Amino acid sequence: MCGFAGYIQRGGVHEEKARAVAIGMAAVIAHRGPDDSGVWVDGKAGIAFAHQRLSVLELSAAGHQPMISLSGRFVIVFNGEIYNHRELRSRLGKVFWRGHSDTETLLAAIDAWGVLATLKKCVGMFAFGLWDRKNRVLTLARDRLGEKPLYYGWQGRRFFFASELKAINAHPEFVGEVDRKALALSLLFSCVPGSFSIYEEIQKLTPGTFVEICDDGDLPKPSTYWSLEETVTSAKKDPFLGDETDAVIDLESCLKESVAGQMVADVPVGVFLSGGIDSSVVTALMQAQSSRNVKSFSIGFDYEGYNEAAYAKEVARHLGTEHTEFYVTSKDALDLVPHLPSLYDEPFSDSSQIPTFLVSKLARQYVTVALSGDGGDELFGGYYRYFWSSRVWKNLKVLPYPLRRTIGNALLTVPYESLNMLVRLIPRLFSISHVSASGDSFQRWAARLVEVQSLDDLFWSLIFTWKNMTEVVVGGGITLVEARDMASCPQHIVNEERMMFLDAMTYLPDDILTKVDRAAMGVSLETRVPLLDHRVVEFAWRLPISMKIRNGKSKWILRKVLYKYVPQALIERPKMGFGVPLDLWLRGPLRDWAEALLDETRLRREGYFHPAPIRKKWREHLSGEHNWAYYLWIVLMFQAWLEANA
Repeated sequence: MCGFAGYIQRGGVHEEKARAVAIGMAAVIAHRGPDDSGVWVDGKAGIAFAHQRLSVLELSAAGHQPMISLSGRFVIVFNGEIYNHRELRSRLGKVFWRGHSDTETLLAAIDAWGVLATLKKCVGMFAFGLWDRKNRVLTLARDRLGEKPLYYGWQGRRFFFASELKAINAHPEFVGEVDRKALALSLLFSCVPGSFSIYEEIQKLTPGTFVEICDDGDLPKPSTYWSLEETVTSAKKDPFLGDETDAVIDLESCLKESVAGQMVADVPVGVFLSGGIDSSVVTALMQAQSSRNVKSFSIGFDYEGYNEAAYAKEVARHLGTEHTEFYVTSKDALDLVPHLPSLYDEPFSDSSQIPTFLVSKLARQYVTVALSGDGGDELFGGYYRYFWSSRVWKNLKVLPYPLRRTIGNALLTVPYESLNMLVRLIPRLFSISHVSASGDSFQRWAARLVEVQSLDDLFWSLIFTWKNMTEVVVGGGITLVEARDMASCPQHIVNEERMMFLDAMTYLPDDILTKVDRAAMGVSLETRVPLLDHRVVEFAWRLPISMKIRNGKSKWILRKVLYKYVPQALIERPKMGFGVPLDLWLRGPLRDWAEALLDETRLRREGYFHPAPIRKKWREHLSGEHNWAYYLWIVLMFQAWLEANA
């Protein structure tokens, strides 16, 4: 796990100057790799590479980067892990190996097979920049599911690329103008989604793709070497035909192989354990394949409803892990808030970023690598919205849309004081067992009676936050239809699978994996995600939905694997989010901080937001009339980011 940065300048560069600039770009992401650093420049070609290394495999100088291939043709900067690199070495045959790093394996494979064939053979999480000295072509590539980040783009006669935006921003000639379309999208998704970045002219390389750059100023469309859409389509043509017993056995085998491969390192390895299904499966399979007690980590909170530490402790005790927990005070969490803009170097507003950073900080005191259970919800139907949205829509569509709209508008006029009396009827009416009994929930569901005309409408209404983002962002210039078109579903999949697919294409890489990468790398901790091994993903999509969601319960088959290792009684409880009491903090200890960032004069002067809708929500939140915490947090994270990058 590392970080890299670089640039191409048409017409060549002065080598010493370029060396200093590249070193400066990489220095701001030194947290991604504090163990070693390196730089490589070709002045005539106009290219500079810089690298920050976190030593995980091959701790000696044989793993130093930038690394030049044995043939001398290729130079690489690499971030991530190739878990099957030993297998690739055996397939490459007789090669003079200088060490045992996966970076060297990757270079040798590219030398022998080319970029595309090598990418298809690799099992791992990664992003890299590869310079072909013969053809003067830069190749940028990213892993299949988007675990590792990569930003790039032309600005004038320079092409920039880096693991994090702050490294590009550190180039003395870079001019960072806010992309207002990306800002508007961030109000919808709580993060900057898809190929967008917060800066104009800079974009993210999308998962499962690579792009080849020459120094002619063109920006070609990325090429796809692995596609989730194609994976799903293929899986539906080749469904799993065994019975349930076969499916559980095959999934367990697939997961064990993935976990075993991701436990390999030359440094201490541990695991995040929340006590939920996903992290417990990963922990159980680690412990089952380890000759020593696995180090597991969890954090607890002093707020009821946000604390799973006791459950994690029970699971750890049963499995026999060496468990460490840390109870976070409100002060611990609040002290982190001012540092979020530098940790997440573009606006990011999933508030679980706070506990994710804190558990990463805890783990880093003991290990250099931590496995996590992310991805299980999107693969095995873990979110409640997957299985009750269909039931809700089944009830809603009985009523003609004009009638639903009339009822919804009428309900929205009900005085707030009466809402809590009425809201208790909603779960019973629509067969929803997991809706918060609050006036805010009532209003959101009443609004959906007005908005939704299909199940897809219902899904996006659950995902989007500021649906009127063009009325909030000055010059936002994007519609809800355009935002929805960022991910299209394959044909012939059932309703629940449509939602799982859309989450895997958007929420998973843009929110979940971004959150984990920045939080962990902020403390120089490598995270690995066994459930997102592409072989697990491909197998999961071959399974029928009945093996994932059954009798109102999520992750049926994953539970069956887990119950081989952990008693059912330790796991069966309502799902709890990894969150913080944001609404209370904004009315209490964060109020002054938020008020300063949301000041009407300031908003008007900066010119990114129309103040009126924001100030209205802020007043209603402070009064307790509504809970607008998540809406306001999105604006606050942009405002804090803007202040830090002014």
